Amino acid sequence: VNECALNNGGCSHICKDLKIGYECECPPGYKLLDKKTCGDIDECENPDACSQICINYKGDYKCECYKGYEMDTLSKNCKAVGKSPYLVFTNRHEVRKIDLVKRDYSRVIPMLKNVVALDVEVATNRIFWCDLFYRKIYSAYIDKASDTAEHVVLIDSQLNSPEGLAIDWVHKNIYWTDSGNKTVSVATADGTKRRTLFSTNLSEPRAIAVDPIQGFIYWSDWGDIAKIEKSGLNGVDRQVLVKENIEWPNGITLDLLNQRLYWVDSKLHLLSSVDFNGSNRKVLISSANYLSHPFGLAVFEDRVFWTDLENEAIFSANRLNGLDISILAENLNNPHDIVVFHELKQPKAPDSCELSFLPNGGCEYLCLPAPQISPHSPKYTCACPDNMWLGPDMKKCYKELPTTSATVPVSTPTHFPTVTNLTTAFMTTTTTTIVTTSNTSNVSTESQESRIFVDTTSFHSPTTTTSLTKPKMTTTGNSNLSQHYANDGQGFGSTVMAAIIGIVVPVVVIGLLCMGGYLIWRNWKRKNTKSMNFDNPVYRKTTEEEDEDEIHIGRTAQIGHVYPARVALSLEDDGLP
Repeated sequence: VNECALNNGGCSHICKDLKIGYECECPPGYKLLDKKTCGDIDECENPDACSQICINYKGDYKCECYKGYEMDTLSKNCKAVGKSPYLVFTNRHEVRKIDLVKRDYSRVIPMLKNVVALDVEVATNRIFWCDLFYRKIYSAYIDKASDTAEHVVLIDSQLNSPEGLAIDWVHKNIYWTDSGNKTVSVATADGTKRRTLFSTNLSEPRAIAVDPIQGFIYWSDWGDIAKIEKSGLNGVDRQVLVKENIEWPNGITLDLLNQRLYWVDSKLHLLSSVDFNGSNRKVLISSANYLSHPFGLAVFEDRVFWTDLENEAIFSANRLNGLDISILAENLNNPHDIVVFHELKQPKAPDSCELSFLPNGGCEYLCLPAPQISPHSPKYTCACPDNMWLGPDMKKCYKELPTTSATVPVSTPTHFPTVTNLTTAFMTTTTTTIVTTSNTSNVSTESQESRIFVDTTSFHSPTTTTSLTKPKMTTTGNSNLSQHYANDGQGFGSTVMAAIIGIVVPVVVIGLLCMGGYLIWRNWKRKNTKSMNFDNPVYRKTTEEEDEDEIHIGRTAQIGHVYPARVALSLEDDGLP
């Protein structure tokens, strides 16, 4: 019986008749959702489907490239348009480069002592590097870097072991890790202003990378608690991306187009990647041969590149699946850090500190871009040197935490303190600072009620002294209004005293009458209680027993919770800025 002859066997697409029974099949690009119905396959769910952009269609998909890249007709991979990219790497005593198209091999900087970390700024054709022997950070133009006279010292103090270096090509800052100081720091590209971003929870910080488009930095730490972390370029929103199945993370690099971070683990012999949120982790290569002791890492187009200390070589592989491993150079003698030099590696973006149309964003010292977590995130924040703090305006820097005495609003009191301190307390609340506007005809008011401000610097606490100063008058243009308040000071004081007497005297008299009535009632109750007798001897009370009961009750009344004295804390005690 051919079941497919009747209503296609109930199949949505293809019905295949069998000797016994039948089965439903789907055309390419579809899959069975149940035994009879076919649904579209989203090929773009596979990250390896396309080199860069994947567009899904019903039963098919299409690959495209980002701006600046073109699709290779043979490999279907996206290739960069423009100048030939080349690799720049260090072998401690030299900095060399390899053209990835022509495969030319040349020397950039000769006769170095102990260079491990480096980075480049493509727009200005500059190279930056750290020398562990001199404990300094240098820069030079690449075409002049072979001349030692052209080397510029950027940072020459408070460096111990700078092993990681990254350039923020948008905001013109440099970031570095120091495994000796166990810090992550930032400085301007000329080295004139610097600040330590992190000095805690760091053991052996190594590589560092920046994403100035989204405002984040990433770094690896191969210490006792190995991890890969990220934070904003200004040091806020620090978080751990990778902390499991990781031992010695050396090199890290960012694929900004596809939003992924790559790293090599020299102990586990792995090359892995995650997205910028730490999700979708994937192991690309696991090999003790090709990853004997990997150190530096870079990514460009569809290839990932890394240096290996034991193999003394530079390898490359497909960044999507880890296949097609090849050797670019060998017999290199301690190859360490490696970067790709191409204009598409450092896309242009607006400088956050220039968006405010103020020099340096209005900051007195450092202007650092903030991470763009949401559309409402601030574009930048100001920062100070390590031995200084931001002031209340969040712009200026101070050597000590500023102690400001801001005027605080005080409303008319709704209750009165004890009688003995009534006059002092009331006069304290009426010590005012009258601020007038420059407009002589109108006085600025925010609501219908008057606002009274207490100048906290013009008097001492009532607990220490009762001496008060005169109300402090501050004018900014309307002298007539200020003079009116000053002339009415004496009349206002007499009115206050009359109000006090009119309220306090009745309160005191009523209180005394109530107290007297209570004492009379209590005395009458005690006499009546002692004169009562009961027929049942069990309930009969004598005067002595009642006295004992009263003493007992008095003792038990003291039993209960005793709360400690309230301790006043200040912001300075908490170490808050």
